[in-house]
Amino acid sequence: MKRLLAAALALLAPPLSAQEEAALPPAESARTMVVLQTTAGDITVALETERAPITAGNFLRYVDEDRFDGMVFYRAMKLDWGDQPNGLIQGGTQWDPDRVLPGIPHEPTTVTGLSHTKGALSMAMGEPGTANGDFSIFLQDSTGMDADPKSEDPVWRNGYAVFGYVTDGMEVVQAIHAMPTDPDKGEGWMKGQMMAQPVKIVEARRLEPAASD
Repeated sequence: MKRLLAAALALLAPPLSAQEEAALPPAESARTMVVLQTTAGDITVALETERAPITAGNFLRYVDEDRFDGMVFYRAMKLDWGDQPNGLIQGGTQWDPDRVLPGIPHEPTTVTGLSHTKGALSMAMGEPGTANGDFSIFLQDSTGMDADPKSEDPVWRNGYAVFGYVTDGMEVVQAIHAMPTDPDKGEGWMKGQMMAQPVKIVEARRLEPAASD
């Protein structure tokens, strides 16, 4: 179940105030835009290709090689604290042997300067170096998922790898999150978080920059 571990531990993260819009880091950096066309609507994301080149580059490889096409959002974790709706949705390849690529080196938030704020994309993993083709999108701030070098727990010392942010389509993220889950699906603390009807990612593709006049 390592592939499902990512962000389940957000249950331990303290609630933080949400922002009205998906949060982008204040400083400018190179970003690549991708749209996830789903059966529930489109989600547009900005990948931090400069700040998190390994993680964002990995995601782009899945996009460019059509490895996300036909995959699903399969998990909706709902949290009852903080601004609502709160929690995450998770999707990706689910270790499909025909889709999954080797794990990638971990890029902690202490290195990238990114954070698990509202709309953040974060890689699923069991331990550093195992992240591959599964990712989560956060509905509210969950900065407790960031790396904490002072933590005695190696999980929180490493944290999870943020590599982009939703720029359009948070209403689609919320709609997916609100869909029913199956109380009998999932294992351990994730039982009841698996979606009764997963939402298909019809196509994931890059968005070309708008032509300048």
